[in-house]
Amino acid sequence: MTLGIIVVYMALVIGIGVVSNRLLSGAGDDYFLAARSIGPVVLLMSLFGTNMTAFALLGSSGEAYHAGVGVFGLMPAISGLVIPTVFFILAPRAWAIGKRHGYTTQVQFFRDRWGSDALGLLLFVVLVSLVIPYLLIGVMAGGITLNQVTFGAVPEWIGGLVICLVVMCYVTFGGLRGTAWVNTFQTVVFMILGAVTVGVVFSRMGGVGAVMARIAEEAPNLLVREGNFSRVHWLSYTLIPLSAGMFPHMFMHWLSAKRADNFKLTVRLYPLCIALVWLPPVLLGVAGNLDFPGLVGGQSNSILVQMIGLHAPGVLAGLLGAGVFAAVMSSLDSQVLSLGTMFTEDIVDHYGYGDGMNDKQRVATGRIFVAGILVMVYLMSLFSQRSIFDLATWSFTGFASLFPIVVGALFWRRSTKVGAIACVSTVVVLWLYFFTEGWSAGSVQVADTDIMAVAVILAGSTVAMIVGSLLSSPPEKERIDRFIASS
Repeated sequence: MTLGIIVVYMALVIGIGVVSNRLLSGAGDDYFLAARSIGPVVLLMSLFGTNMTAFALLGSSGEAYHAGVGVFGLMPAISGLVIPTVFFILAPRAWAIGKRHGYTTQVQFFRDRWGSDALGLLLFVVLVSLVIPYLLIGVMAGGITLNQVTFGAVPEWIGGLVICLVVMCYVTFGGLRGTAWVNTFQTVVFMILGAVTVGVVFSRMGGVGAVMARIAEEAPNLLVREGNFSRVHWLSYTLIPLSAGMFPHMFMHWLSAKRADNFKLTVRLYPLCIALVWLPPVLLGVAGNLDFPGLVGGQSNSILVQMIGLHAPGVLAGLLGAGVFAAVMSSLDSQVLSLGTMFTEDIVDHYGYGDGMNDKQRVATGRIFVAGILVMVYLMSLFSQRSIFDLATWSFTGFASLFPIVVGALFWRRSTKVGAIACVSTVVVLWLYFFTEGWSAGSVQVADTDIMAVAVILAGSTVAMIVGSLLSSPPEKERIDRFIASS
């Protein structure tokens, strides 16, 4: 019964993609950006859905299992303030410039801003590389979810394969319009089912009061921040949500808006959406210590699904499992579509490989690249046993550290291509260094301190951007005026 419900859900999602395909005009702009026609409600749901991946459900519950309720203050509470602020400051400006000059990707935007092919190519490689671990956690989560809700009847490799195939189907059928529609549907699904999940599980454990009383008695450290997260750790973590300003899939959704006013609803309701989605898995992760004590490291990735399987078997487990799949696919789809778009626009078209191609052939090129990326990520998922929370945090660290690029492009007239290249290069070097140092130890912090690596890398990239720009010749006024109005 559980598996049947999930199969029906997957078929429904594919059906939405097929329906949206009938509205495609065949033009590249329609496939890659939905002809810049997305309204306020779908924009809110697609922006939120594409940012709430397995990190928000399985990752947060797994981290809360070890570190307690403080996880909610560590990431979602801060994200609820920082991400809408990023949208408010950056999104309308980026949208206006993108529409005026016909941009489809970040790379086009930044390459034209500073007139540098070298910067464009460097950014393409870096952005694709940083999205890979983000994609990986989605595929891993699909495998874990299907395996757990079927009590091991379906191996994890099949779950990951199913996720990849379903996403490939509706992304290749519907493009960004299909992705936005599916994201809207799936965001509603996992927001509703998340609340239902925590209600059902806590009810069957004796009620919220009884659960909290048991945790206070058996693991009181999980109900406080002290001892789990230091102030320095918490403060440096506030930089992680800046990654929303540099996600290629988020940037793509910004450019798809019909009007600049459409961002108002997103800015207003994003904090509420975050609270609704993050609170249930954090609570369930903490409560998981009562039923599944002693999990180590990445074993806690599946605690949310284990709690569902234990307390809500049968039909309800199928529905709640579908909710987890909804969260996973609502981000995986936009991410792979953004990579296909970047490959088509920034490599094939820009370097002349697409000369003579019509729109259908360009779209087919993007689809092939999407399929290739999904195959590669799926193969990687078969061997990765890392914490979903840590994988996502390393990905976010890289994107957040690139934040000076978008700020300089939109607000600093004196910024130059030398500064931008220095900024990106600094991120690459420092990220690789800290990632190598922290990976074997399972840490996302600097050496033995509580400082997150993102704090050091972002500081370094900011200095590189400023110094590189000031030591090089300023760009020509005509180019700057296309992006920043004269004061």
